[in-house]
Amino acid sequence: MTKNVAPVAKKVKKELVKHNDTRVDDYYWMNDREDPEVIAHLEKENAYYEKLTAHTKDFQNALFEEMKGRIKEDDSSVPYKKNGYWYVTRYEKGKEYPIYSRHKDTLDAPEEIMFDCNEMAEGHEFFNLGGIAISPDNKLAAFGIDTVSRRQYTIQIKNLETGEIYSDKIENTTGGSVWANDTKTMFYSKKDPVTLRADKIYRHTFGTDTSDDHMVYHEEDETFGTFVYKTKSHKYLVIGSYSTLTSEFRILNADTPMDDFRIFSPRKRGLEYSIAHYGDSFYILTNKDKARNFKLMKVGEAQTSSESWEEFIPHREEVLLEDIDIFKDYYVLSERENGLNKLKITRWDKKDSYYLPFESETYTAYVGANPEFDTEILRYGYNGMTTPSSVIDFNMRTKDKVVKKEQEVLGGKFKKEDYRSERIWATARDGAKVPMSIVFHKDTEINKDTPVLQYAYGSYGSTIDPYFSTVRLSLLDRGFVYAISHIRGGQYLGRQWYDDGKLLKKMNTFTDFVDCSKHLIKNNFTSPDHLYAMGGSAGGLLIGAVVNMAPELYNGVIAAVPFVDVVTTMLDDSIPLTTGEYDEWGNPNDKKYYDYMKSYSPYDNVTAHDYPNMLVTTGLHDSQVQYFEPAKWVAKLRELKTDDHLLLFNINMEAGHGGASGRFESLREVTKEYAFLLDLEGKIE
Repeated sequence: MTKNVAPVAKKVKKELVKHNDTRVDDYYWMNDREDPEVIAHLEKENAYYEKLTAHTKDFQNALFEEMKGRIKEDDSSVPYKKNGYWYVTRYEKGKEYPIYSRHKDTLDAPEEIMFDCNEMAEGHEFFNLGGIAISPDNKLAAFGIDTVSRRQYTIQIKNLETGEIYSDKIENTTGGSVWANDTKTMFYSKKDPVTLRADKIYRHTFGTDTSDDHMVYHEEDETFGTFVYKTKSHKYLVIGSYSTLTSEFRILNADTPMDDFRIFSPRKRGLEYSIAHYGDSFYILTNKDKARNFKLMKVGEAQTSSESWEEFIPHREEVLLEDIDIFKDYYVLSERENGLNKLKITRWDKKDSYYLPFESETYTAYVGANPEFDTEILRYGYNGMTTPSSVIDFNMRTKDKVVKKEQEVLGGKFKKEDYRSERIWATARDGAKVPMSIVFHKDTEINKDTPVLQYAYGSYGSTIDPYFSTVRLSLLDRGFVYAISHIRGGQYLGRQWYDDGKLLKKMNTFTDFVDCSKHLIKNNFTSPDHLYAMGGSAGGLLIGAVVNMAPELYNGVIAAVPFVDVVTTMLDDSIPLTTGEYDEWGNPNDKKYYDYMKSYSPYDNVTAHDYPNMLVTTGLHDSQVQYFEPAKWVAKLRELKTDDHLLLFNINMEAGHGGASGRFESLREVTKEYAFLLDLEGKIE
C-alpha cells in the first residue's frame, strides 16, 4: 500500500429488500469474520492508522505514563463484610489484574487469596473474571471466566479451603450464579450460542456431572433475557425475565431448591417491576397504573400477583424513583430530581426520615455494596467532576459518617480547587431545556478558541452522571473543556426524558446533541474549529447521525464501537441483542419503524459532503456491536466524503466491546483518542 493512501474496499453489490424498498449495500461482504479477505482489509486499515499516527507515538507513550502515573498501582478496595468474612479486591504494583482475597472475622486475620487474576490471565490476550459467588458455608466459590471478550463465560467451582478447582466446566454462560441455602445446589443462566441472549436457567448439584444439570426455566420470548439471584434476606431465589418495557419474576424458597419456582406476577406488556424481600412482605418498585417515574408497592408472601399490590410510596411527577435498599431497621431510596441524585433514609418504624445532603450540581452519589442486612451502616459512593471518588460509611442512626477511602490522584499535581465545574442548559429546537455538565481547569480561558470535547450516550434510559476521571485530567490540563450532554434517550430528567428519546422520537437524541453544540458555539465556549464530539456504542450511533446532520459544527469526532448500520442489524434476528432491542428502536419488520430508522441510520445516510476529522474504533470480537458495522461505515465514508480530513479506523484484533482487559493496557486506547484530539489542536508535545 502506497504511503498515506487510504485503503479502498472492494464493492460487491448486494440488494436488501424490505417493504418494497431496496437498499444497496456494497460492503455487506465484510460480515464474514472467517473470510481472509475481510481480515486482510481490517489489517490494511490498521496499517493505515499506524502510518498516519506514527508522529504521535512518542506522545502517546508519554501520555500513557502520565495517566498511569496518577493511578495508585498497589491499590485496594474498601473491605466489605459478608457472612463472617471481610472481602477485599486489591492490585499489586506492576500488575494488570486484580487479586480477590478475604479475611475471616476481622481484617487482622490472615489473608486468604481466592483468585489471583494475574496468574490466571497468563497466556491470554484478554481475560476477565466475573460473577464470584461464595457458598453459604463459605467453602466454595463459583466463578466465570471470559478469555475472548464476547461475554461468554465458563463457570467453574473452586474449593477455597484446599485451592482445588474442580474439573467441571459450564460453558456459554453469563458468568453469574447463585447458591441455594443447602450449599450444594447452584443456579446459573446460559446463553443462546448464536444470539448470545441469556435464555435458560439451570440447576447444578455440586459433585454431579454438569451434563446432568436440570433446566428450570426457558425464556422462549426472543425479546426477553433472563437472570437469577438471591434476595438480601437469603430467603428466596429469584428468576427475572426482562425486556425494554416489561418484566416478570419467579420465586422459590432458597431452603427447598428442588421445588418449582412460582410466578410472582405474570408479565403484562408495559408493566415493569422489580422486587425486594423484607420480613413477611415483598416491596415492588414498579410503573404500575401509569406511574411513569415509578412508585413503591407492597404485598404479602402468599399472594403476590399485581392485583394484590398496595401502594407504599406514591408516584411523583418530579421525582424518578430508581432503587430501594433494605436493611433490618431502615430502607434507603435512590431518587433523581431535576437530574440530581438523592438518597433518602427512612426507619421502618417511621421515627426518622431524611435526605443525605449534597451541595454541588455536578456530582454523582450512589448506594455502594451493602450485603449485610442487620447493620446501621449505609455504604455509599460520591464523586464530582472536580472531586475524586469517595467511599463513605454513614451511620443511619447517629448520622455520623466516615470517609473510608478517597481516590488518590498521584503525581503531585492534582488539586481539586484548580478545576471548575458547572451545569448549563441549552434550549432544544422544540423548546426543551437540555442540561450539560462541564468541567475545565481554572486557568483555561473560555472563548471561541477553546477546545471542547462534548460527550453523550442517549439511549436505553442510561444516564451518564457527572463523574470524576483521573484520565480526563490529561485533557483538562491541556486547555480542554469537557462537556457531558444529558440528552433525551437517557433518564437524567426522569422517565419522560427517556421516552422522548426512543422509538419514533429517537431523532430528539440527535437534535438535542446538535442543539447543545450550537449552544456552546453561540455562547462562545468554543467554535466549530475547536469543537469535538465523542460517543461509544449507541453513543457511536449518535455521533454517526450527528456527522450526517451537522458535520460543519465539529473539527473532529470519535466514534467508539459505533452502532451505525441500524436497519440491517435490526432486521437480522441472529445477531446478538437484536430482538431484545425492538422496544428501544422499533421493529423494522413494521414499515413505520423501518422508514423512521432508515431516516437516521448513519450507514444508510452517508452522502457526498464534507465530514469532520474522524477516529473510529472497534473490536473484532465485539458481541454487542459487530465489527463489520463500523468497517462498512468507514468504507462507505471513504468512498463518498468530499473532504481531505482524517478518517482513521483502528481495530483491536484481540478484544471485544469493552476493549483491552488489563487496567493499564486499556489506557492505551484512551491515549489513541486523546492523541487524535490533541494533534488536531496542535498540542502534541
